[in-house]
Amino acid sequence: MSTPVGPDLVAARMGIVSGHLILESGYGSDCDEGVRKAIINSSGNDLLSGEINEVVDSVVIWWREDDGDLIDELVDGLTYLAESGSLWLLTPKAGRAGHVEPSDIQDAAPIAGLSVTSSLPVASDWTATKLVARKSTKK
Repeated sequence: MSTPVGPDLVAARMGIVSGHLILESGYGSDCDEGVRKAIINSSGNDLLSGEINEVVDSVVIWWREDDGDLIDELVDGLTYLAESGSLWLLTPKAGRAGHVEPSDIQDAAPIAGLSVTSSLPVASDWTATKLVARKSTKK
């Protein structure tokens, strides 16, 4: 089993650098504050939430099994994402309350216009899955 990368390396592994704008969705009391602080510290910006009028470099979605329709949430996140940006879906690890099966993410991603590229453990209770917009084959 993989071990978490630690708060100091989380943002770097997620590709978050100074100046990035990050949209956060699904924040709750069960979210890992160390991960959030690492993202804020690396980007140098507060996390954005709710209705925004900006294009962001990354979208961070905290998602649990009973949070609703994953496809809808992914499409909503994709709406604000820069062309070169990535969406990070943070889900509880196996055996934790609210765990989301990886197959559910694999099934939802292409319907939302996304591709799953990688996953990494970011905290003792959370795994992050990177999704990016699928490239158009039209020129």
